[in-house]
Amino acid sequence: MDWCRYRFRSDWNLPAEPGRVFDVLSRAEDYPRWWPQVREVTPADDDSGTARFRSLLPYDLHVSVRAQLRDPAGGVLEIRMAGDLEGWSRWTLRAGGRGTRVRYEQEVVVRKPLMRRLAVPCRPFFRANHALMMRAGRRGLETYLEAV
Repeated sequence: MDWCRYRFRSDWNLPAEPGRVFDVLSRAEDYPRWWPQVREVTPADDDSGTARFRSLLPYDLHVSVRAQLRDPAGGVLEIRMAGDLEGWSRWTLRAGGRGTRVRYEQEVVVRKPLMRRLAVPCRPFFRANHALMMRAGRRGLETYLEAV
């Protein structure tokens, strides 16, 4: 087992129509407005930029991101990441109930040296940290969608 490799999946139900949710998720530079752990997003151009994340644990993660897929009709947004995390993440949106069913998937290898050294003993904490970040993201997005 590669202790530095992670696969995550989160499912969110949001009370807004899929097109509206897609539009908000398409604007990565606005993530810090509604997702507390996304501390900074700096676009380089229409398809790439950098981001800084920090959750409960006392470390920042810095990544370069590049859009891989932006499909409004299919409800899919996907990026590639390099830096402290290397891999991909994907949003998939579907109409569901009275709103949108959102699935977030991520597969990454941790490259940050400290996290690699602590990979075995701290893996449960890293996973819990990610879960807290995702819960705050869902809450923040729901509140943001209600406000705009």
